[in-house]
Amino acid sequence: MSKPGETDIKRIISACCYSKQGLIACWKMEAAFRQELFACILLIPLAIYLGVGGVEKALLVSSCLLVLIVEVLNSGIEAVVDRVSSEHHELSGLAKDLGSAAVMLSIVNFIVIWILLLLW
Repeated sequence: MSKPGETDIKRIISACCYSKQGLIACWKMEAAFRQELFACILLIPLAIYLGVGGVEKALLVSSCLLVLIVEVLNSGIEAVVDRVSSEHHELSGLAKDLGSAAVMLSIVNFIVIWILLLLW
């Protein structure tokens, strides 16, 4: 959160620091994020190599990054749910299941894009 009186550039720097902290926390606490990040490290160069033209390369790369983005959001949902209460509650389980479903859909999106662009 920006502090009162911060200039635009200081606000941007602060936001980048908070983002870095979030990525580090996700790396440390989420095995799925680490696995997906390793996959992206391998697949993004492959996407740039295999893609024909800028749009195709952008679609292949962005489908990889979307999986990471959704995983980070899912981890945030899980952290908030766990912070609110450690007791089992139907809505807490639903929130976690919905976050997990979003990750799964982003992976399906990734698979569909790669199949359509590279095999069709």
